[in-house]
Amino acid sequence: MKYSSPSYFFDFEHHSIQELISEFMAPELTDKEKTIGLYTKVRDDWKYDPYHISLAKENYRASHIVQKSTGNCVEKSILLIAGLRGMGIPARLHLGKVKNHIAVERLIEKFGSNELTPHGMVNVNLNNKWLKMSPAFNKSLCEKLNVEPLEFDGENNSFLQAYNSAGTRFMEYTEDYGHFEDVPLEFMKKNIKEHYPHIFDKAENITEFRL
Repeated sequence: MKYSSPSYFFDFEHHSIQELISEFMAPELTDKEKTIGLYTKVRDDWKYDPYHISLAKENYRASHIVQKSTGNCVEKSILLIAGLRGMGIPARLHLGKVKNHIAVERLIEKFGSNELTPHGMVNVNLNNKWLKMSPAFNKSLCEKLNVEPLEFDGENNSFLQAYNSAGTRFMEYTEDYGHFEDVPLEFMKKNIKEHYPHIFDKAENITEFRL
């Protein structure tokens, strides 16, 4: 089925990805249970870090991301998609633009804006239904921000924390770029450079940034 194949980026045949999904490969587990288990693992075991930007192709391979302890929303989505495909569950990358409303001081300082783009999430196909989910914000970060972590039940979309626990606006999607069978790296590069030109003004040939 489409969205189930390996690729340069979704290299789930690599031993590191096989090791990642090994605990979810028990035959008695349903695809729904496997998806929930892997989603929760990727969400919490890789801490969210939006301040590392890379334009280097090799840094977006799942087998590279799995070796790290942190990841931004796109990186964590890539890792989750590779794991799902490795278990035979169709999955694809979905990109958009989001605006954050809580703890934005550093975002504005580094990015010049409280909008993050491209923001990545995952579409997974369970029981012939495409569902959205976002593994970006780890549970410990959500607790710090007083936001309920996104839980995925395998039956409903779970990709947006619109408000925190006090009812204050947390985040919103401002633009939807659609879904992709593979990682659209050239689109992502163009998107980043268009939205954050100041980052590249004096560093045209640099492909990796720590903001």
